[in-house]
Amino acid sequence: MKQIAMENDSSVTEFILMGLTDQSELQLPLFFFFLVNYIVTVVGNLSFMNLICLNSHLHTPMYFFLFNLSFLDFCYSFVFTPKMLMGFLLERNIISYSGCMTQLFFFCFFVNSECYVLTAMAYDRYVAICQPLLYTVIMSPKTCSLLMLGSHLMGFAGAMVHTGCMIRLIFCDANTINHYMCDIFPLLQLSCSSTYVNELVTSAVVGTIVILSSLIILMSYALILFNIIHMSSGKSWSKAIGTCGSHIITVGLFYGSGILTYVKPTSTESVGQGKFFSVFHTLVVPMLNPLIYSLRNKDIKLALKRTLRRITT
Repeated sequence: MKQIAMENDSSVTEFILMGLTDQSELQLPLFFFFLVNYIVTVVGNLSFMNLICLNSHLHTPMYFFLFNLSFLDFCYSFVFTPKMLMGFLLERNIISYSGCMTQLFFFCFFVNSECYVLTAMAYDRYVAICQPLLYTVIMSPKTCSLLMLGSHLMGFAGAMVHTGCMIRLIFCDANTINHYMCDIFPLLQLSCSSTYVNELVTSAVVGTIVILSSLIILMSYALILFNIIHMSSGKSWSKAIGTCGSHIITVGLFYGSGILTYVKPTSTESVGQGKFFSVFHTLVVPMLNPLIYSLRNKDIKLALKRTLRRITT
């Protein structure tokens, strides 16, 4: 009867997103800052994908994975950035209940999928350096496609679990989310029903993803390091490190900012820090990924020159 009464009292049909700050003088500067960030992210990832598609010498397993990474970052930017930008211009940034759950689903889907794509990329680097003669056999188009399909399916399954658990919760009177998007923990704080199962499931799903992907990445790079140590020439050393450097930086930024965002004390003063690290994790990292893989990459520079030559001639 108590449960039925709570369901009858559930009246939340929309949520109010507080955004990054409540200081009015910062709203416009932040709007332009994140608008530039959004444009650079979209243009950068879209350009990177086009370069890979238009240049046949980039049709390799490594760039196939990079294409998928850029695709995820490109889609990821559409999940919450437009709504966040609107929030800087509106007095009340309102999102419907269904819109909030949809945003949560796609946020979880793209984040989980990116974890698995980065893991597949680590395995690809291991095969390229430790088993170069068998590289084309092991990393066949079929294997690469299956790895990406598995990454997206596991990302979809994780997102379904998170969203399904959130939908079962009851939201009574409180509807103000102390965040710029519908994230798991800010929503759990608003529920007037028990969140024990949600917290347990979230810990289990996130823990499994992080532990599994981290173990594979660490094992891959441990074997790569062991192989590099036994290389005789300095040229082989630099080439091996060069092929892994960009991926190591990307993994470090993605997991580092993710840990700083979600593994923190639940005190009031940590809310502001959580938002800051969340901005870095969700907005800055997707913008940096194309730059990281382009700046010191000869293949990408060559592809860019060829593409520009085609356009101008």
